[in-house]
Amino acid sequence: MKIALLGYGKMGQTIEKIALSRGHEIVIKIDKDAESYDISGAEVAIDFSIPDAAVHNISNCLNHSVPIISGTTGWLERYEEMETLCRKKKGAFLYASNFSLGVNIFFELNKQLAKMMGNLEQYEVQIEEIHHKQKLDEPSGTAITLAEGVIEHTKHGQWELDKATKENSIPITAIRSPEVPGTHTVRYGSEVDCIDIKHTAHTRQGFALGAVVAAEWIADKKGVFSMKDVLGI
Repeated sequence: MKIALLGYGKMGQTIEKIALSRGHEIVIKIDKDAESYDISGAEVAIDFSIPDAAVHNISNCLNHSVPIISGTTGWLERYEEMETLCRKKKGAFLYASNFSLGVNIFFELNKQLAKMMGNLEQYEVQIEEIHHKQKLDEPSGTAITLAEGVIEHTKHGQWELDKATKENSIPITAIRSPEVPGTHTVRYGSEVDCIDIKHTAHTRQGFALGAVVAAEWIADKKGVFSMKDVLGI
């Protein structure tokens, strides 16, 4: 499969190694500052760029009938616009805040725990995420997905960065530390105890492998998808 890498930072380089090891060919490598490039030679594109470039990259792929996998976070206020463009162009588009198999299982565990905690008002929920200092957005897309899972099944109606200043708001703490691929914790705390669920990534390999698997999966499909479709969960 001929793959375009849109964004060639640490994640892009890790994806390249895994893609090559699985017999694929990298035909385009675009750094974060490139605005003009020819995507037509690719059979699928994987976008791990920067928030300011994501919409351009996704639009360019959809306009040229190239299936696009995006793991860039920090641009989701325009997600519906990209979803609409995909359907209009009869293209293929998959966005995930995290491509790791373990994290996607963690997302489902988070929802199940939220269902059980929904009526227990003595517990207050908070989310913490830790990433390397090169990560540009905060909170992480993964933390936002976790917050949305809690909101879906509890009285909480929103999340806020650092401190919850509004009623029924979930505080998300974002910590930046050198060489941390990603750690996420959801905590329900009361006066008598705490319940924590936590996912710790040891390397970027899990994220990169999931992105390549998603690219393999979407190559012959049309529509808007998520990792739940890829993993069948």
